[in-house]
Amino acid sequence: MAEFEAVAKVEDVPEGGMLPARKRTGEPLCLFRLDGEIGAVLDRCTHAEFAMSDGALHARGEVECVWHGARFDCWTGRVTKGPADEPLPVFEVKVEGDTIYVGRQRPPGSPR
Repeated sequence: MAEFEAVAKVEDVPEGGMLPARKRTGEPLCLFRLDGEIGAVLDRCTHAEFAMSDGALHARGEVECVWHGARFDCWTGRVTKGPADEPLPVFEVKVEGDTIYVGRQRPPGSPR
């Protein structure tokens, strides 16, 4: 797990909710928990660089930016509603025990 780093505790991410976090490099992350599964996207909207963690997580697997309403598939980063036209970066995630580890950015649109 050398390429993964601990960023939060599982208990800190509520079901159906989001949590801002940071990698050691300072890169902002938005952790989310949906149907018991934890994921991570860049905590910066690709449309206007607003924090995604300030937005909403929808039950159908979309994260919505609070500023202009852009929506992204939270597992693939694909844009599901404009005004954004660039996908949202998604990161590899592993959970071991009660700790959430985040790795590298996944290729755009790659399956989970």
